[in-house]
Parts: sequence; C-alpha cells; structure tokens
Amino acid sequence: MSIKLIALDLDGTTLNDEGKLSEGNRKSLQEAADRGVNIVIATGRPFCALPEEILAFDPVRYVLTSNGARITDLHEHKVFYENCIAPHAVEAAVDMLEPLHYILETFVDGVAYIEGWYYRQVDESRKSFKSVEYILNTRKPMDNFYSFMLANKDKLENINVNFTDLSEKPAMKAKLETLPDVTITSSFDHNLEIGGSTTSKAEALRQMGRLLGIGTDEMMAVGDSPNDMAMLSAAGVPVAVGNAKPEVKEIAAYVAPSNHEDGVADAVYKFVL
Repeated sequence: MSIKLIALDLDGTTLNDEGKLSEGNRKSLQEAADRGVNIVIATGRPFCALPEEILAFDPVRYVLTSNGARITDLHEHKVFYENCIAPHAVEAAVDMLEPLHYILETFVDGVAYIEGWYYRQVDESRKSFKSVEYILNTRKPMDNFYSFMLANKDKLENINVNFTDLSEKPAMKAKLETLPDVTITSSFDHNLEIGGSTTSKAEALRQMGRLLGIGTDEMMAVGDSPNDMAMLSAAGVPVAVGNAKPEVKEIAAYVAPSNHEDGVADAVYKFVL
C-alpha cells in the first residue's frame, strides 16, 4: 500500500514528554515530505495552542484542530473547513453544566478561553491539572463564561470539561452523552470534550482526502488517546504509540515505540519510507 498522507496527533504522540518535536521524528517526516507524502497534524488543541516549531515546520501545510472542528491551510493562511457544535446543543450543554461548577474551557475561532476565576487561581497558586505555563500561555481568561458561550453559540468548536477528581469522570461522561447532537471524547485523563454531532479527526481527514484526492486507505494515522480512535479506525494504516491507552492499541494495526522513543519515526520508516 502506498501511503500518501500521514495524520499525526501531537500530545503524547508526535511530541515527546517535553512537548518537543524530536530530531528523529523531524528527520523522518522531512524525508516522507520530500517523497511527496502529505504531513497533516490532527490535534485536540485549538489553533492558538499549536507549538511554534510545528507551525514553522515546512512539511506541515494542513492542521486539523479542536478534534477536527477546523482545518487550516498554513501556506494560504486560511480556514477552509469548520464543523462546530450546533447552537441548540450549546444551549443544552450550558443548561446542564452551569449548576455543576466544573472547570470549563471553550474554543472559538481558533482561540481557547478558560473561566477567569480558574485562570487567576492558576496564576497565583502555580498549580493546575495541566501544565501551568501551558494554561497561562495558551488560554484567555473569560468571566461570565456561560454568557460568553451563549453569545458565541454558533462558533464553538469544542467545550472542555476538566476534572480535579477523576472519580467523577465516568458518571459525567454518561450524563454528557445525553446531550443532543454532540460527540463526547477525551484527549487527556483529566478531561471530557464536547464536539459537534459529526466532529471528529476522522471526518476532517475525509475532508482532507477530498481536497487532495487521497483515499483514507492511502493514509497512515498515529495517535495515543480516545480522541484519536475514529481517525485510526478510518485510516488504512492505524498506528498507536507505545504509551497509548489500551483501547487505542486494540484498534491499531501496529504499536510503535512510545512518543519519547521516536515512535512516529519508527512508523514512518516502517510503512512509508
């Protein structure tokens, strides 16, 4: 099988444990691109949180962000595909979440917003469920958060529900799954992510395929988390890195070394080069 497109999750997959693109991964992807293979980033991050080294890495032209809610052409500097949460689903989510007081984030037009009280708490305490610097550098604080979501209900790419007590996550997942016309996934242990009814990395990849004239059977996808599973299931060559969740490994055709052992490079050399 000739692979014409490589779809890559970022955190825990293409980036190492320090959040960097290793020299081994960089070299393999450059070699693949030199042979005409499309290198596509497919991440749960919003556009504003993409690492500068990824944005500056010339082989990457297309980025699928917010779990596939948006596709941006970095060379043309334009968004050519969006798949946001339906306004009525946003309203239902607000009705459900407002009394519960979880830590919320939402992505609008590629920008990540977090509740203002929590942003200030992280800034003062230097403690968080996630990297403190990541939150302070990639999130914008927003007070009156639920009003903000409703005011932008036709533009929400994603709503993240974050947990400080992970024991609450399973019951909350079941509750969120009763919302109309949404998908529920997760990219980190501490969160659940609400997307549109057809939003997924897989659907965004199908859109990419139509644009480039590439079938999903000509794609290799590499990931580690539940939000990568639809993408792996759609790809001709589904690869999980060694640190992936068990359920992700179960649907993979190949389990590469971990993200800190150049697992992406291993898969690229094995299946593409």
